[in-house]
Amino acid sequence: MFIQTESTPNPATLKFLPGLTVLEMGTADFPNADTAEKSPLASRIFAVEGVSGVFFGTDFVTVTKAEAIDWDHAKPAILGAIMEHFQSGAPVMEGEGGGTGGHAEHDGEDAEIVGQIKELLDTRVRPAVAQDGGDITFHGFDRGVVYLHMQGACAGCPSSTLTLKMGIENLLRHYIPEVLEVRPVAV
Repeated sequence: MFIQTESTPNPATLKFLPGLTVLEMGTADFPNADTAEKSPLASRIFAVEGVSGVFFGTDFVTVTKAEAIDWDHAKPAILGAIMEHFQSGAPVMEGEGGGTGGHAEHDGEDAEIVGQIKELLDTRVRPAVAQDGGDITFHGFDRGVVYLHMQGACAGCPSSTLTLKMGIENLLRHYIPEVLEVRPVAV
């Protein structure tokens, strides 16, 4: 088994490509070790000293390290943990076994606008963000303000504010005049 790695715009995050399906659909975000109980793979990666976050896409694993840890020390152990997991035959996720679509539900008078926002996120934004090892999901819409949740490499990325404001906000405002602003939200 050969696992490729790619850098991301976030220097604290690396993208690992095992060459296998990680999740059949959706994504799974583990912002700390306490959230990893339903994933044997995430638990195994968190056992590596200095790992502070794990994120799964359909064909990649994104790992975020603590600032004090050097990639030269953490990367080999993370590669080993991923390889051992896939060779063990254990599931990536226990229970329902998959990730989530990610978007929050929204009913009410703005349902049509929210549908357009989610459609643009799914077709224009999320595929590009996944290339960088992350995901951005809809969290809410209130009086012209779109609230988005940033996961994986996007969470804590130095360029995420620029991406959010200059990229996503401009895109949504162009296609949906009711959108006035885009803001990140911590979940």
